[in-house]
Amino acid sequence: MTVWQDEATTAAFARALAPIEQARGLPNACYTEPGVFAAERRSLFETGWVAAGFGADISRPGDIRPVELWGLPMLLVRGRDGEIRVFHNVCSHRGMRLVDAPGHANGLIRCRYHAWSYGLDGRLRATPHVGGPGRNELAGFDRDCHGLTEIRSACWMDVVFVNPDGLAAGFETRIEPLAERWRDFAGRTLYPGAADSRFELAVACNWKLAVENYCESYHLPWVHPGLNSYSRLEDHYPIRNRDGDGFSGQGSTAYRPTLAGDGRAFAGLADIGRQWREGAEYVAFYPNLLLGVHRDHYFAVLLEPKQPDRTIERVAIGYFDESALGNDFAALRQANAMLWRQVFREDVFAVEALQQGRHSPAFEGGVFSAAMDGPTYDFHRWVAGRMLAP
Repeated sequence: MTVWQDEATTAAFARALAPIEQARGLPNACYTEPGVFAAERRSLFETGWVAAGFGADISRPGDIRPVELWGLPMLLVRGRDGEIRVFHNVCSHRGMRLVDAPGHANGLIRCRYHAWSYGLDGRLRATPHVGGPGRNELAGFDRDCHGLTEIRSACWMDVVFVNPDGLAAGFETRIEPLAERWRDFAGRTLYPGAADSRFELAVACNWKLAVENYCESYHLPWVHPGLNSYSRLEDHYPIRNRDGDGFSGQGSTAYRPTLAGDGRAFAGLADIGRQWREGAEYVAFYPNLLLGVHRDHYFAVLLEPKQPDRTIERVAIGYFDESALGNDFAALRQANAMLWRQVFREDVFAVEALQQGRHSPAFEGGVFSAAMDGPTYDFHRWVAGRMLAP
C-alpha cells in the first residue's frame, strides 16, 4: 500500500474536501514524502494539461529545449513550419536521453550514443551502420515506426502546455473559463521579453506551497510592504475556483506602478475594459502555472517540481505593445523585471519556512479563514479530489 492510500492520509485528503469552515489543509506527507510526490505525477500531471515551457524558449525554427517535470524528460521543438511540438526526450533505439541543454538543431536531432538522428517533426531520418559497418539500412526495419514519441501539446499566452497521457479533454475546454474571464486580452499579439525580462529562482520548498502563497493576498502587509504601500490588502479581491475552472487567485483594483521618475510608462492596451485601467489579476492555473495580467504587460511563472522540497520558479515577462521591446524602454524593462524579482524573492523566506513547518507533528494541514483563504482552500480541494480519484 502506498503512502497516499493508507487510512490516515486518505482521511486527511477527505478533510480537505469539507466546507471551508470545517476543512483542514493537505497533510504534511503531501509536502515531504517522496511517495506522494511520485503519485502526483500520475494524478496531477500525466492526466491533465500542465505548463511545460515558454514559446520564447524556442523562438526560431530549429530551436530545441529539454524540460523535465516530475521526472519525465521532454523536449520542446520549434519545427521548420514554426509550429511547436513536444516529444519524449529519449532515443527510440536504446533509450538514451537525447538532449541535455537548450540549443539549435539545424534540422536534425542526433543521439550521441549511436548517432541515430531525428527530424524536427520527430521522424527517424538516419540510422548509421544499423545493418552492419557501412550499411545504414536493415531489412525489415521501418524507420517510420521508430520516430520520437510526441506528447499532446498546446500554446496559450506563450506558455507551452502538455497532456502526457493524451486522454484529457481538449485544451480549448480546459482554458475556456480563464480565457473568458480574461477575454479583453484574448487574441492579442504578445511580445515576450528577452533575457532582461526573464529570471529563475531555486526555492527549498514543495511546489504546492508556491501555488498556495500566490493564491492569496492575506500575507501582503507583512511579506510585501513595498507592494502593499500602493496595492493594499483592502484593494484586493479573491478569485475563486468554480467547479471545472481549475484556477484561483487574487485581483487588485490599484495597479498604479511607478517605474521611472520621469513618469514614462509602457504603452497599454487602449481598447480594454474599464476594470483593467487600474486593475490586475493574478491566478494560479492548476497545477503549476502562476499568471499575472495588467493593461501593459503580463507574466508567467512556471513551477518545475524537482523534489518534494525543491522547486524551480521560471519567470517570463512579456508586453502587449511592441514598443516596449525597443531600446528606448530597456531601462524600464529592467526596472519592471527588478520589481517582480523583488516581489517573488520576498516570498522565498515564507514558503521555505512553511516547508520546514511541514516536518512538525504539531501541524497537520492547518485551517482556513473563510474570509481570506478561499483561493488557497480551492487549490487544496482540487489537489485532494484528484489524489483520491480512482
